[in-house]
Amino acid sequence: MARRSSSSSGEPPPPFFVDSWAEFYQKYGVCAETLTHFRTTIFNHYLRHRRDFSWRDEISPYRVLVSEIMLQQTQTTRVAPFFARFMRRFPTLQSLAAAPFAEVLGVWKGLGYNRRARYLQDAAVKVIDEWGGIIPDRPEVLQTFSGIGPATAASICVFAYNRPLVFIETNIRTVFLHFFFPAADCVDDREILPLVERTLEFERPRDWYYALMDYGVLLKQTVGNAGRRSRHYQRQTAFVGSDRQLRGKILETLLDGQRVTIEALAELLQEPVDRVQRLVNALQVEGMVATGPLLTLS
Repeated sequence: MARRSSSSSGEPPPPFFVDSWAEFYQKYGVCAETLTHFRTTIFNHYLRHRRDFSWRDEISPYRVLVSEIMLQQTQTTRVAPFFARFMRRFPTLQSLAAAPFAEVLGVWKGLGYNRRARYLQDAAVKVIDEWGGIIPDRPEVLQTFSGIGPATAASICVFAYNRPLVFIETNIRTVFLHFFFPAADCVDDREILPLVERTLEFERPRDWYYALMDYGVLLKQTVGNAGRRSRHYQRQTAFVGSDRQLRGKILETLLDGQRVTIEALAELLQEPVDRVQRLVNALQVEGMVATGPLLTLS
């Protein structure tokens, strides 16, 4: 059985392994007994070391939508305080849809990847206008929303409606690489997906995916990130001096209520006009910045 973590040490609990796992898997490969052993391992850890987050403890489709958009490219521990602040200000789809975008962005400020705030508000408006205020439970529908790809669409359906769908995110990928591809490099998700499907818990898909994600975090803390052996792994580029940082500065300037020309904005940010113009153009296409001679938020 998995050992409980020490409450005084603050260290993560050790991964639950049966000593014979590697030998067993090498001998028998993927079989019913192997998959049962794998599921037992993951669930045993989850039952003892489940991570608590607000969006898990109080589940609604709206709360799941907000959390899943926030969790794109962002760690759970970083998201937690922003999620709580966002839900205090926008507790319902209606309150989010009706708010000025500047207010939404102001609450989002500091979380990063600010276009997600635009995507989230646009999703709220679309759900109200086209779906009667009910967030769809079909991934093919959710993928028609801006900023929601296949994995996020499936995860929303799983966590909001407990639907048994197959998807991969970074921590899930880490778990399957660690257990089923221990010596392989450059593993494609197409090799992992059949295993995700075969191990899926149809009665409790929400808990199963929570368990996988928690175990993936544990592995990264204790034995390293097996996700680096994925074909899809990308090392994050430096933030300082990046376009992403400058986009944030542009939005922060406009969030302060300033109405400026491109030239004035470039001078204020001490950046070349052509670089600022390129990023402003992109922000306008995304619906973040209004068009016109004086720049403002949409």
